[in-house]
Amino acid sequence: MSRRCELTGKAAQVGHKVSHSNIKTKRRFLPNLVNVTMISDALGRSVRLRVSTNALKSVDHRGGLDAFLVKARDGELSVRALDLKRQIAKKRAAAS
Repeated sequence: MSRRCELTGKAAQVGHKVSHSNIKTKRRFLPNLVNVTMISDALGRSVRLRVSTNALKSVDHRGGLDAFLVKARDGELSVRALDLKRQIAKKRAAAS
């Protein structure tokens, strides 16, 4: 399982740990990932995703999972999230 957010694409970054004597050693900055179950209104079911806590705030701000996925760029989304986005678009097209 990769350390990448399925909604925003946020991944591990590389930097330096700097000691008091200014010696620099490599370290990784890992994103704060959590396993969450989100509800899709269009699909009428819940979906388990591994997302960053920052993405959770963004989903809430945009008005839910469906609204977030409609506005999200395809390059940032994981394969599972892209599949969800297509399913939601298909349901919305059928409804209207």
